[in-house]
Amino acid sequence: MQSNNKGYGVIVWLITLVVIAGIAAAGWYVFIREEKATTSPGTSQTASGDEQAVSFATPKKSAHFESSTPVHAATLPAVPVDVVIDFNFDLAANSEIKIIKDGKDYGVGDKTIDSNKLSMRRQMDKNAPDGIYTVEYKACWPDGSCHDGMHQFAIDSKLQSSYQDMRGQSSLTIKLSDIKFQPRSVIISTGTKITWINDDEVTHYVNTDSHPAHTHVLDLNSKALSKGDSFSYTFSKTGAYPYHCSAHADQMTATIVVI
Repeated sequence: MQSNNKGYGVIVWLITLVVIAGIAAAGWYVFIREEKATTSPGTSQTASGDEQAVSFATPKKSAHFESSTPVHAATLPAVPVDVVIDFNFDLAANSEIKIIKDGKDYGVGDKTIDSNKLSMRRQMDKNAPDGIYTVEYKACWPDGSCHDGMHQFAIDSKLQSSYQDMRGQSSLTIKLSDIKFQPRSVIISTGTKITWINDDEVTHYVNTDSHPAHTHVLDLNSKALSKGDSFSYTFSKTGAYPYHCSAHADQMTATIVVI
């Protein structure tokens, strides 16, 4: 009888080890999945709604960096009008911007510094292909010091297939309604005049990115718009124009593509 009890004890002990090992393995599996979830590449949606992997490097922010357009890890449906970087300190003339893909600089011409000296910008080749671009910049200050920085964005022209094609129209109206831009994503021709009208009871704005610098397209910034107020802008340059309402910047965003 004592031998049988010992046998049962060994069996119970073995079963306990198997259960503990199973729990440990399950816990490790969950841990690995969570680690992968936090370190895997990001995803963006194609125009058809399918997800695709988009992997961006960790950005490097120079001293006095504030914001950029495009923002790091953004995926745009077309080449941005300009690449703009904003700072909270006066820029010196020897500051630089490069827009790199596969070792080639797709920047056009030299960088320019805005009149307030807090933003610098550079145009981008309008024929630049889809893919991930690395913005490498050198921000220099009046004291002679310079600091490097880097961020990335992507271009995916397939996203345009989900946009409303409004090309060929000389004018277009976008309503600010239900805390949304309606329509939100449109393609227009150069020379098109868009008028935004506030249909909501709350105050809205039409502001170019980034937030709160609003420097991407300096004239694409309205005053406060109460119900019934309007703001107009005529688009003369091709490219992607991301914009937002600064009063509802987290949820009220849109993009216009000019072709």
